[in-house]
Amino acid sequence: MIKVGEYNVLKVLRFTEFGAFLDDGDRGILLPKRFTPSTLKEGDEIKVFVYHDGEDRLITTTQQPKGILGDIVKLRAVTVTPQGAFLDNGLMKDLFVPKSKQVFDMRVNGDYLVKIYLDEQTGRLAATEKIEPYLSNESLTVKELEEVDLTVYRRTDIGYVCIINNVHTGVLHHNEIYRSIAVGDKFRGFIKKIYPESLDKADRFRIDVAAGKKGYQRVEDESEKILRLLHENNGYLPYHDKSDPEDIYDFFGMSKKTFKMTTGNLFKQRKISFEKTGIKLIDR
Repeated sequence: MIKVGEYNVLKVLRFTEFGAFLDDGDRGILLPKRFTPSTLKEGDEIKVFVYHDGEDRLITTTQQPKGILGDIVKLRAVTVTPQGAFLDNGLMKDLFVPKSKQVFDMRVNGDYLVKIYLDEQTGRLAATEKIEPYLSNESLTVKELEEVDLTVYRRTDIGYVCIINNVHTGVLHHNEIYRSIAVGDKFRGFIKKIYPESLDKADRFRIDVAAGKKGYQRVEDESEKILRLLHENNGYLPYHDKSDPEDIYDFFGMSKKTFKMTTGNLFKQRKISFEKTGIKLIDR
């Protein structure tokens, strides 16, 4: 069965002057010539994205859209009409946001965080800026310390609300943020803590999240980075436990806390030494 708005692996049925027709269980679905690899042969299988073209026909492409069905992504408006707006999703056809699915009137060149869904009436991909109905912290699909995908949703007084795996919401507190972030940014993180919303709402939960990887797995990854940077800088770097946190983040891409944990671990392994003005690689 063809899955609209998703990637499908389909077999090549035949070639025409317009491109390749792929097996959809019927007469075939077109992969336009401009997107057909020159090495493709009849009987080969190819991974393609399926959506509707401007004439409402199913079509495939080897282009990679910025978002697929179910994704929450930040996209730019390229056209605005009385009926709605069209967003650039990286394909030949732009993604439609009905007027009723906009929080405020969209403007050309504006960037908007939207969820991609399948319109039940038309069967076509569309997008909505009204994301809240798709998010829930009642039945959780994650657990503490699990690694997850985070999308920055909105700023609050205590940090940023992030969307977790396109399903839940969690808070990334200000003291867990070590670089500038903006709504729509995506990065890997992990579930730091899960709390019941309240005693009378035990089926709803609050979630705290953190960026990067958990615990010493993060230290191990950052160890490799620090050793690589030392090798690339003649075995010495002018950073230490008294260095400014922003300077450490700008150079290493990690918090000062992680830097201290990582260098301490490397020191115990006798891979680096602490100097008065920085850290030095120990020759072996």
